[in-house]
Amino acid sequence: MTELKDQLSLLGRSTEYKQDYAPEVLEAFDNKHPDNDYWVRFNCPEFTSLCPITGQPDFAEIRISYLPDVKMVESKSLKLYLFSFRNHGAFHEDCVNIIMKDLIGLMDPKYIEVTGIFTPRGGISIYPYANYGRKGTKYEAMAEQRLMNHGVGF
Repeated sequence: MTELKDQLSLLGRSTEYKQDYAPEVLEAFDNKHPDNDYWVRFNCPEFTSLCPITGQPDFAEIRISYLPDVKMVESKSLKLYLFSFRNHGAFHEDCVNIIMKDLIGLMDPKYIEVTGIFTPRGGISIYPYANYGRKGTKYEAMAEQRLMNHGVGF
């Protein structure tokens, strides 16, 4: 446990909510099973951000799925990070890509995908999807296949 406490600073402390986009709150810890391929999935059904043009709030469920390698994202830090978008102006597609890129920078996962299921505004729903597989590995091919087949059956 001391090893984990050395890696994480948010657990067991009072929570400070950032007022704008705050990637610095993300924390990672060591994966105890880096030799295994397994999925980790997070659902954030209460994600909010702001339209960068109108300033109106946008609401979404953000789904994050990844195959960890050496590092994994700590869930409280992920909650605080996602919450930090609440006052941040970004288009739906930007939010999904920013989240994915920040998590790649934090963890360097084997594979990751992020989906935003945004509630309708003006009668239109937007569901952006972004993914990444580590270059030069089977995960790169997996990412290409999943991207090409994404949306099949919609």
